Amino acid sequence: MAERKDVTKVVLAYSGGLDTSIILKWLQETYACEIVTFTADLGQGEELAPAREKALAMGVKPENIFIDDLREEFVRDFVFPMFRANTLYEGQYLLGTSIARPLIAKRQIEIAAMVGADAVCHGATGKGNDQVRFEVAYYALKPDVKVIAPWREWSFQGRPDLIAYAKKHNIPIARGKEQEAPFSIDANLLHTSSEGLVLEDPAVETPDLVTKRTDRRTITPEEAPDRADVVTLTFERGDLVAIDGQAMKAHELLKTLNDLGKTHGIGGLDLVENRFVGMKSRGYYETPGGTILWHGHRAIESITLDRGAMHLKDELMPRYASLIYNGMWFTPERRMLQAAIDASQDAVSGDVRLKLYKGGVRTIGRASPYSLYSKALVGFDEAGGYDQKDAEGFIKLNALRLRIEAERNKKVGRNE
Repeated sequence: MAERKDVTKVVLAYSGGLDTSIILKWLQETYACEIVTFTADLGQGEELAPAREKALAMGVKPENIFIDDLREEFVRDFVFPMFRANTLYEGQYLLGTSIARPLIAKRQIEIAAMVGADAVCHGATGKGNDQVRFEVAYYALKPDVKVIAPWREWSFQGRPDLIAYAKKHNIPIARGKEQEAPFSIDANLLHTSSEGLVLEDPAVETPDLVTKRTDRRTITPEEAPDRADVVTLTFERGDLVAIDGQAMKAHELLKTLNDLGKTHGIGGLDLVENRFVGMKSRGYYETPGGTILWHGHRAIESITLDRGAMHLKDELMPRYASLIYNGMWFTPERRMLQAAIDASQDAVSGDVRLKLYKGGVRTIGRASPYSLYSKALVGFDEAGGYDQKDAEGFIKLNALRLRIEAERNKKVGRNE
């Protein structure tokens, strides 16, 4: 906990919503310090301009309001490096929330340096992962920074206390916000996650008010049209650079994939994950574009990566995924793994054709000028320089230790 007397200026991660507006007022009252608000545009699909007006209405100086478009940096410098590793947490989760936190923290620290702030503040609760992700990143980038985490400091016990505080201080409450929302949503260009309340029983199917809300990222496979679409993804050195031959910026590529994925009901996931704070959490995740991208990258690697390199990457990936999930982006071990992953991508270039249909993504073609696939070697009707007799020696050498052990087992009476 930061010492209140030592904080003169704080940079608040501010969405403009009710919770962070309450935090803004609480900071003004509790710390009596100058407030700087920072709102990140990560492609969450919300109108961010009102955040400026709300901050101004609450007394924040115009020069202390930052609304930054980080979409390109987010995809180029965080999402794409993660996808070079084919990253999945616990075999399913594409880490849409986790990968956004280090960028938000990085920009907060940059703004703090620009305005001379001595503290940063986030709105993550004391039960979740995000408090760790934010604060580990803060300390990695500015070791002496003061961190304010209101949910670990204030005396509010729940939604009624927050609403009462908002009314007391004339903080606007949007229609329907007086009651606790049926679930919470976190969104960015890579994904949308829904958690809490109506999703807290993992034995009950995700309810329609989650999967069929108006702002959803995906439709269900049942709603998808009875029509398949084929899309061609072009990769260079492991990164997506074009869709159907059209080159675009990184964030535009991901948005295009999102639109395609939503059309075909791709990327919805009902998941129970292990939070690193010690509890299991159930959520509904929507990652349409990321799901297509993951399949496409895996497909181009299948013909351009050597077997040893691919298998080593598969071994490293769970460790890499855990580092991101646990908020360890700005660590030596993540940088070491990233260097190894990136070194494997030198020849991961070419085109992949994918068929999209009712929630599914299927590879139907892949080609690369750097392909390691040899039809001459693998074909049934061609020798291709491969002498099938060589296999006999290979087999016998690999079986040699087993033959020796089998002879030994006869002496000790073992028959297996």
